[in-house]
Amino acid sequence: MSKSDNGIERISILPGLFRERMELNRRYLKELDDRCLLQNYYLEAGEIMDGLQVIADPSAARLHWGWESPTCQLRGHFLGHWLSAAAALVSSDGDRELEIRVLHIVDELARLQALNGNGWVAPIPEKYFDILMTDRYIWSPQYTMHKLLMGLSHVYEWMGYEKALTVLNGLADWYLVWTARAQEAAKDSGRSAVYAGEQAGMLEIWARLYRLTSDERYRTLAERYEDNSVYEILDRDGDPLTDNHANASIPLAHGACEMYELTGDEKWRRRALRFWEVAVTRRGMFPTTGANSGEFWIPMGKEAQFISRTDQEFCTVYNMVRLASALYRWTGDTVYADYIERALYNGFLAQQSRVSGMPTYFLPMLPGSRKKWGTKRNDFWCCFGTMIQAQTLYPSLIYRVAESGDVIEVGQYIPSEATFAIGGHQVLIRQTTDMKNYSNQAFFDEHGGGALSRWSLQFSVKKEDGAGLSLAFRIPCWCRKTPVVTVNGEAFDENGVKGMCAGGYLRIALEKEETDIRLFFESALVFEALPDEPELGAVLSGPIVLAALSDTEEIFDTDVAASLKPRMTHTYSTFPWEQDHYVSSGAGGSTEFIPLYEVEDEAYTIYQRERLAHEGGAV
Repeated sequence: MSKSDNGIERISILPGLFRERMELNRRYLKELDDRCLLQNYYLEAGEIMDGLQVIADPSAARLHWGWESPTCQLRGHFLGHWLSAAAALVSSDGDRELEIRVLHIVDELARLQALNGNGWVAPIPEKYFDILMTDRYIWSPQYTMHKLLMGLSHVYEWMGYEKALTVLNGLADWYLVWTARAQEAAKDSGRSAVYAGEQAGMLEIWARLYRLTSDERYRTLAERYEDNSVYEILDRDGDPLTDNHANASIPLAHGACEMYELTGDEKWRRRALRFWEVAVTRRGMFPTTGANSGEFWIPMGKEAQFISRTDQEFCTVYNMVRLASALYRWTGDTVYADYIERALYNGFLAQQSRVSGMPTYFLPMLPGSRKKWGTKRNDFWCCFGTMIQAQTLYPSLIYRVAESGDVIEVGQYIPSEATFAIGGHQVLIRQTTDMKNYSNQAFFDEHGGGALSRWSLQFSVKKEDGAGLSLAFRIPCWCRKTPVVTVNGEAFDENGVKGMCAGGYLRIALEKEETDIRLFFESALVFEALPDEPELGAVLSGPIVLAALSDTEEIFDTDVAASLKPRMTHTYSTFPWEQDHYVSSGAGGSTEFIPLYEVEDEAYTIYQRERLAHEGGAV
């Protein structure tokens, strides 16, 4: 992102796997028509789109269907996500085409808001909010509106477009009137409509807007949304999540983070940290990081019981990474960065089609599962929205400037170029995968067992003279040996590396104006068991879950590495050689194992069984 964040001025993603997925996403954003994105906002404002007064053939109408259909109560949510994603790409990459389109869409929203005349601009009727004060069912109107508020806030914050704030101010006026009515009605009914309709994200957005603008309207709205039973249970150190709707609850943690950054009140920090403890530390997770089935949090330590075709809703992966990112920014604790890394490979990448860029709502985990990809204009599930945002999030996850101000921490290993302004000095960091490839002749890494590894990394650093800085590299939790490090072509002081272990940082002082640092982290194949069925588990290579291209489980010896042999194939894409491809050989023949994020339409199996446990022996 180009917005300043504690010294970070600009971060751009360089060519590689993550850039490829970002470009898939960018193309999709540009394929979608502005009029279709706004279709439900036009209809709500009483505008008829040219040629659509009467639709004789819906298939030829070029409208958006699925959850964006004019008949769906959640219609219009996607535009807010689109605005956020587009604004992020304008910020990080300076995408002029998307910038022009964002400005046009915001201008149209301002025009429609003026037509409505009371601050209201939305893809749904105001009446939906009246229904929230009754016993009638209505599908999440506050969720829909939160996405619009979020998108407009990102346009204002990241692009500086004042008209987005004008629209937000009008909506704030409308919300002040409605929340006051809802609070008054609750005195008689006991039903607080303010906390209905999947409102969990509202606290975060109002608090952020107050922090950005100092406008008292936003402070008042934040105060009206700051009470929640989930917070009360967290304050008692209880578990408010089991069997609760996962994606409706995670935004409450985002709200706690925003309130802490706004107020400095330690109760909000404790709530965010306790949410993480209940959601991850105590609950456990699938090896892919998800901990929900059928959209609901599974009970603590019961992952094996809930293996199904509706595991790991993608929205929850995205939102948990957002929480982990905030906690990492506060603490620098590598446990959050390790979690993010695993979620990126086994969620962000695994649940986005590498061909079309479309998302899969869930990540099926039963043997012989297949991913169900969405279509470009006929689905628009909630996960469409979070996916297009997810693929723009990478720049914000890579670096952290420590509180001391003289250490830049590397949290994620993603090829990128970053500019910092620290202590009045400019610093440029270029991070790449150290895979030498000259005239199609690949030179193997001497530490990688004869294979080029994605974990061979190169950092080129330029800084102004006089800037006393250090780089601190996260040592991944999966790193099995002491990292191999060179600085300006010379082996790094052994005493400086010796004893370095996963979970910490390797700190290197930048003593020259230009420094070349090369790192190698050695990964290993491991069998990660599920807590409630320890003979069942997934095979991981570093942070990457491997999927067997098979309808059935494999039976492994305890030494997984002895059961899988590397499969090496030259490629002409991100890496000169395939990464993390293996083959197992057994009595029934051989089975291919590939990264879960590479699985497209094939049947796959994530969970395998350990032979000793399978045969009744000790584990």
